[in-house]
Amino acid sequence: MGKSPAVELEVEDRVVRISNPDRVYFPARGETKLDLANYYLSVGDGIVRALRERPCMLHRFPEGVTGEKVHQKRLPNGAPPWVRTVRVHFPRYNRHADELRVTHLADVIWAVQMSTVEFHPWNSRAADTEKPDEWRIDLDPGPTCTFDRVRRVAGVVREVLAELGAVGFPKTSGSKGLHVYVRIKPDFGFQDVRKAALAFAHEVERRAPDDVETTWWRKDRDPALVFVDYNQNTRDRTIASAYSVRGHPEATVSTPIRWDEIPDVDPRDFTIATVPKRFAELGDLHAGIDDAAWSIEPLLEWAARDELEVPDEH
Repeated sequence: MGKSPAVELEVEDRVVRISNPDRVYFPARGETKLDLANYYLSVGDGIVRALRERPCMLHRFPEGVTGEKVHQKRLPNGAPPWVRTVRVHFPRYNRHADELRVTHLADVIWAVQMSTVEFHPWNSRAADTEKPDEWRIDLDPGPTCTFDRVRRVAGVVREVLAELGAVGFPKTSGSKGLHVYVRIKPDFGFQDVRKAALAFAHEVERRAPDDVETTWWRKDRDPALVFVDYNQNTRDRTIASAYSVRGHPEATVSTPIRWDEIPDVDPRDFTIATVPKRFAELGDLHAGIDDAAWSIEPLLEWAARDELEVPDEH
């Protein structure tokens, strides 16, 4: 069977050519590369808001999600002149990379043309890549942890955030966990943000010791508990953005949700087949995140009080 002819998609004032549009990317229901592009068009405001001006690593699947995955930091070759980049430095290796810098929905659709399924942005922006403006709370369930336990921990997270005066924006991970994002003032570097995240994780563990742990080494963790992963705030550590599709055969999506949905939410319900209708009805539930910037200083005070130091990431 020959390749399907390319199609051209009009994305606002730009045109993006999608080659092999009928290639099946998600075998569970048969969604194609073109289905993936149309999904991202349907949530355009949301995915651009989640990625805007951030260095972005791409998870590419040239043969679909059951094939090889390519972790792409540097912008793929062949980008049109309107695709922008941001240069980031990797001190451990003393190297640089020019990563995708989304400013327009067409940038996202071009990345799909280059076989990108997942978008993994930094928690800092191009204006100063060394100063994060997003604190990420990752509720990572162990292999035998139930989702009911994740739900309970999310309730504790919400409680502590409210006491701090911080606004959390929850989303499904697109897999088995939950994420909560907090917009923060870009006043501190990665090490301080990670330390603040550790202080928060310790407080959640203190309040829910039967559900939570913060043990550094994976091999030492209880597989039935939720790890509050403060390490997702480490420099160059990324997780799938809001509205990012995940590289699973079922085409699940990391989807913003309301706090009051958490008791009944099932992350498996959010896919490229269902999220477009939800987005059309509810809009972007993270639309107000940029208006809710918060200072991490109280958490740094907790870290100093408890004499916390973040472990060496290596």
